[in-house]
Amino acid sequence: MKTMQQGWLSIWLVKHEVVHRSLGFDHRGIETLQIKVGDWDSIVVILYVYGYNYLRSQCAYDIAPGGSLASVYHLTRIQYGIDNPEEVCIKVFAQKDNPRIPSVFWIWRSANFQERESYDMVGISYDNHPCLKRILMSESWIG
Repeated sequence: MKTMQQGWLSIWLVKHEVVHRSLGFDHRGIETLQIKVGDWDSIVVILYVYGYNYLRSQCAYDIAPGGSLASVYHLTRIQYGIDNPEEVCIKVFAQKDNPRIPSVFWIWRSANFQERESYDMVGISYDNHPCLKRILMSESWIG
């Protein structure tokens, strides 16, 4: 049986009893973690305080028919210079019957348009977003 290797962030979260699931590493060696919706608010603050002060990108996708929706965050920590950034990918899953995830706008302002696009295209509502309205489709669009 193959065991999944954990990165330093996952090990740190385990040490501090923060619930998450390691999803391994992508092709560039960036650690990917799954966080529960209910824990996302506190994890966001922990990551920001720990130095992840740059939200490189946020996107969302439909996992499968009848399944969940995913909101994906690529965070960067630039501690010792731009040439050596540390990155992490966080996935937060929401059920299709109530796709709600806390907004990270209050931590990373760059999430503004990205969360609005995810809301518009995938249907995830980002709680406490200051201006959650359609950004690509017209307001009269049904779907």
